[in-house]
Amino acid sequence: MNATVCSVVVAGDSYVLTVAIFLPVLAALLMLLINKNRHSTIKWTALAASIANFIGVIPLFTDFDKTTAKMQFVAQYQWIRAWNINYYVGVDGISVLFVLLSALATILCVLVSWTAIKDKVKEFFIALMLIEGAMIGVFSSLDMFMFYIFWEAMLIPMYLLVGIWGGPGRLYAAIKFFLYTLTGSVLMLLGVITIYMMTGTFDMVKLMSTQLPVGMQMVLFWAFFAAFAVKVPMFPVHTWLPDAHTEAPTAGSVILAAILIKMGAYGFLRFSLPMFPDASQSVAPLMMVLSVVGIIYGGVICLSQTDLKRLIAYSSVSHMGFVTLGIFSLNIQGLEGGILQMINHGVITGALFLCVGMVYERSHTRLIADYGGLANVMPVFAGFFMVFTFASVGLPGTNGFVGEFLILIGGFTANKPVGILAATGVIIGAVYMLWLYQRVFYTDVNEKIAGLSDITFREVVTLLPLLILVFWIGFYPSAFTGFMDATVTQLLGRLRGGHMQALNMLIETVVK
Repeated sequence: MNATVCSVVVAGDSYVLTVAIFLPVLAALLMLLINKNRHSTIKWTALAASIANFIGVIPLFTDFDKTTAKMQFVAQYQWIRAWNINYYVGVDGISVLFVLLSALATILCVLVSWTAIKDKVKEFFIALMLIEGAMIGVFSSLDMFMFYIFWEAMLIPMYLLVGIWGGPGRLYAAIKFFLYTLTGSVLMLLGVITIYMMTGTFDMVKLMSTQLPVGMQMVLFWAFFAAFAVKVPMFPVHTWLPDAHTEAPTAGSVILAAILIKMGAYGFLRFSLPMFPDASQSVAPLMMVLSVVGIIYGGVICLSQTDLKRLIAYSSVSHMGFVTLGIFSLNIQGLEGGILQMINHGVITGALFLCVGMVYERSHTRLIADYGGLANVMPVFAGFFMVFTFASVGLPGTNGFVGEFLILIGGFTANKPVGILAATGVIIGAVYMLWLYQRVFYTDVNEKIAGLSDITFREVVTLLPLLILVFWIGFYPSAFTGFMDATVTQLLGRLRGGHMQALNMLIETVVK
């Protein structure tokens, strides 16, 4: 295998991403050698590997060059010469933050599962390590073949997390999750093969500057849409998410909320907009309408939920509607707001699922009616949950406000009626989240939860990084939007340039 130095390396060491992808895999292999009854050794191995991986990707944050839109921390090696397939990884201003979030989320999942997982402990933490490697692989792949492998690689361990360690309805939820995502992925695979047959390359960087025929762009857009819309999930292909969230163990719900559903929106940013710019502009109005339907529908459904996890799951449908609205606003405010809100949603909803998991481990119930007066019983826990609730409703000073504000500006700029309708989602979100907090933490103390103990030091440590991010992004968003400025500007230039190029091709055809 001959190594080649890629011309797009502009900062950092080329091995950072490779280590981040394969260190968790090596940890999983190491855990295979550990006796399955040595639970403590297995847990500490998973924790040490996840912490080491997070430390290893810190240079992505500290050494990233925010002035350029080029790919950074690139490693490229020839893999399968006959098919022009390369091992090719790198990050830009869009993907870098998701690699960091994936590494952080894995640590928190290990911590929250420390005492919650009692059966098949070894297999659980191996699956968690494999998921981390696949997640980082998705966000750093610059070869379509590699991207598809990592995209599918996440499916198997996630299916196992839900199907083995989930709740009573875990098999139904796992199969539904598998079938939905697999069906969409097959259509994406057909799109990947079509692009390769037309261009002779899987190189995503080259393809981002390749002008495909407008008609073919439209066909490919919908082929990739099938995979990305299911993963987001967009209305009306969202129905697998509430079931998967409800039945998944806490770590599974956190991975789903913080990372997995971001992959769909990331796919729109990495494939649909730069590779199919004319198709993206043509379907943008429809995508915005579907986004607003998801925002309002998800919020209204939340008002009727009686299960804590199911309510937060449907809130994800609503919040991810804001993300796709921002992306398909096709302006800088909407795009940056959408990307930032993807991070924000991972932080906030991931934190809410962590909180639900912590209280469920004590009470063994997720029914809202079984709670009441929890603020008197678990005051520290109530304080954390309150902050994440305010962040979810977009209180100024929290990260939720910044993302939604930018998205609404982008939505109003692109289409005022759509922007107005989307704003109603903010009101609905405030209603169901504040009502939830009032029912769970105030009113009279329910005898079913009267003797619960407050969260432990380990659980405080688990929630604290997310609490810091809520206020860090809320008060200093430029520390994060600064990463994406150059990349988003280039992406918008590609959208406008592709549109003009297609128009010139049409004019030339008519003249001839």
